[in-house]
Amino acid sequence: MIITKTPLRIGFVGGGTDIPAYYRNYGGALISAAINKYIYIIVNKKFDSKIRISYSQTEIVDRIDEIKHPSVREALRFLNIDGGIEILSISDIPSHGTGLGSSSTFLVGLLNALHAYKSEYVTREELASEAVKIEREILREAGGKQDQYMAAFGGINMLNFNENESVNVNPVALSIDMLEKLRSNIAFLYTGINRKSPEIHTDMEKQINEHLDAYHEMKRLTRDFYDALYRMDINSMGEILDRNWSLKKSLSSRISNKEIDDLYAMAKSAGALGGNLIGAGGGGFLVFIVGDDKKSNVVRTLGLREMDFDFDFEGSRII
Repeated sequence: MIITKTPLRIGFVGGGTDIPAYYRNYGGALISAAINKYIYIIVNKKFDSKIRISYSQTEIVDRIDEIKHPSVREALRFLNIDGGIEILSISDIPSHGTGLGSSSTFLVGLLNALHAYKSEYVTREELASEAVKIEREILREAGGKQDQYMAAFGGINMLNFNENESVNVNPVALSIDMLEKLRSNIAFLYTGINRKSPEIHTDMEKQINEHLDAYHEMKRLTRDFYDALYRMDINSMGEILDRNWSLKKSLSSRISNKEIDDLYAMAKSAGALGGNLIGAGGGGFLVFIVGDDKKSNVVRTLGLREMDFDFDFEGSRII
């Protein structure tokens, strides 16, 4: 039996510049952090030749072609595993529509487990690039590359997406005290609103030429946020996040809505310096940078469920 543990992530600035329609022409950049909320994948050899998959549904099939779950079907096909296997997934957080990168995290963890099942060594870069290939090229799902690389590598990173399809993973190396200050000044809240990120990404790609200035500025803000992290300048981080959110909302009418806008305004009035709706938008989790001693007031004012978290620096691993 093989078990993998793969982290979800929260995005700070630059999200959206990792979609192909942008980075293939201009290069993209963003800052994101892996957190200690995980998707677990269990893979076991089955006593017969059938394939059993258990997620929110259970599938028992004879052939790969019969599998309904697209990522499982294509991962098995990609690695030439044709049967006699059982796959189970368990998630710390609801696995769809949360904005934490769960679908890509699932796939990275699955690929890691399947390589181990075949007694194959695989690098973090290979895990991420294989997941991108399956999701973006084989399944042709709209979206970027952030989630796959964050799931594979873990950590707090500035990711650079190059025109030639390569990705540079630049870790943000903060001291333990700096990490604790950052964590204590973040409010991580669940809106309870689910959304479909492929629809939002498709809408963004269709309108990208109308919003190039916004994408360019979001990319520039990534460097500003990177510098503010090393200074541990909470006020600057909040201001940058606030500007990034304003730009992000302009990319598609699907990214925000009145309910999200109202929650954001309430958070600002309660002491939040800036925030972001994690992922493509439309719902899921809100993350705010808050002033010192303001977190409890922000949480109380919004009345949303706060998620306690820490940062993850290991990425996908076998346990």
